Amino acid sequence: MSQDLNKKVFQIPPIKSIQAFVQVAHCGSIVNASEILNITSSAVSHHIASLEKYLGKRLFNRTGKGVTLTVVGEQYLRETAGALNNIGIATERVMSNEEQQCLRIHSSPSFGLLWLLSRLDKFRTANPDLQLNLSCSYEALHFSRDKIDVDIRHGYNTWSTLDVKTIKNESVMVLASPEFLTKHRIKQPSDLLDCELIRSETTLVQWNQWFAYNDISMSNKNFALSFDRSYMSLEAACLGLGVALESNILAQEYLKQNKLVPVFESSLNIPVNAHHLVFPHNHAKHDRVKRFLNWIQAELAVSDIQI
Repeated sequence: MSQDLNKKVFQIPPIKSIQAFVQVAHCGSIVNASEILNITSSAVSHHIASLEKYLGKRLFNRTGKGVTLTVVGEQYLRETAGALNNIGIATERVMSNEEQQCLRIHSSPSFGLLWLLSRLDKFRTANPDLQLNLSCSYEALHFSRDKIDVDIRHGYNTWSTLDVKTIKNESVMVLASPEFLTKHRIKQPSDLLDCELIRSETTLVQWNQWFAYNDISMSNKNFALSFDRSYMSLEAACLGLGVALESNILAQEYLKQNKLVPVFESSLNIPVNAHHLVFPHNHAKHDRVKRFLNWIQAELAVSDIQI
């Protein structure tokens, strides 16, 4: 018998059924998955039912609010999502005749613009054989569908089926321009109640929480300006338009150039775990991902920050 005939032939369900399963698992909704896959909800339900029948296992618990993975479903997602992503990447490479590896990074906008972008030339110099594609948004992208290697996310860690490396030693601090501080007498936290405060809508720690942390009530305080991007809040503070409450990581370059300075000592900063490097478990095996993770760790370590 030939060597080829001795190889085990694995049972593989229809790819479309696996695609539907992965998409529903990520969305937690058959309706949302159908919109992404551009097929009807009934077609998605049919794919899921066919897959469960093929496996002889229930993959989802159905509730009035949507669907959640069973224990078997969570295991199946971990083991199939990565394989599906690999098939997609391999197919794209063959179709585009890529000879050079491409590292695809997605990032939350402010981290991508304020921290990562200015350092990309260092990464390219150290890794000249890699192409680099960087996209930024707050959209919840899917690794397989959107062909993402690593996603740098802002928020709380809620991704139990993915590999998550949280950036440590991040804190939220009160910042102002040196010019602003020469015009406003700020000696203690309560003095901020007489200043224009800039609100950043996306930070995990808001002004009311910072004041409460320092035992101060701000019940009737209004905000002069409010932004949905941290880099806009930091730029507004640079222009002397008010005081910002922002991440020490995102403000790193502003602090180095003395465009912004801490208003108070570090004991009044609030620690946060706000930024995370997220990727499917099998991506950790890819050389390009290993190189990026090692590089970003080294860059963060310069400022006593780790992952």
